[in-house]
Amino acid sequence: MDPVPQTTRKSSSDPAGPTGTPGITATPGPALRRAPVQQRSAERLARILDACAELLDETGYEHLSTRAVAARAGVPIGSVYRFFGNKRAMAAALAHRNLDSYAARIGTGLAALPAVDALGVIDTVLDAYIAMKRTVPGFGLVDFGVPAAAPGESGGDEDPNHQVADRICGLLAEPLGRPADAVLLRKVLVGVEATDALLRLAFRTDPAGDPALIAETRALLHAYLGPSLA
Repeated sequence: MDPVPQTTRKSSSDPAGPTGTPGITATPGPALRRAPVQQRSAERLARILDACAELLDETGYEHLSTRAVAARAGVPIGSVYRFFGNKRAMAAALAHRNLDSYAARIGTGLAALPAVDALGVIDTVLDAYIAMKRTVPGFGLVDFGVPAAAPGESGGDEDPNHQVADRICGLLAEPLGRPADAVLLRKVLVGVEATDALLRLAFRTDPAGDPALIAETRALLHAYLGPSLA
């Protein structure tokens, strides 16, 4: 995903920001070399991922380095390698944390709806993503997946949109009173793919997201997913 300049970002340690809502644990996913077992290690891992996100905005993925992340996080370089084998694994862990945060935001939004209806659900899912695009450090370049691997570079997710669709499908099935079956997953995946393409265009056109293109995206999702989720 193309890098997007951001102006009003929150720290990743903000409970209402990228790490999700209180009571929901963000997990860095399979890219993590070793899981933290103590609170101190977990806090150090969070600082490393926060620093990674900040540097992605400042330097881009190509110039991101584990040494620069360690310096920004205020930890020894060995602490970075304790968790990650390379910068791609680190960015992949950030992407997994972003997905956990996105799921938490959706869950909070759905719980706040006075009544669950198809259009309200669609708006909740879309608005959570737009809010992260506007406020979360590093999200313009690494949202739920890392950039294409360079020659000889390994790690990361090959198809993050499928993971996003699967997560959304699981979150929506119970409130909508329907099974998280192949039909729902296919519909949600089409919506995710379309939204990804259209919002990349919206945020290339305007760093804050072109309002007209966001409105078109919302209308498309209402028309396509609305009848399927009703």
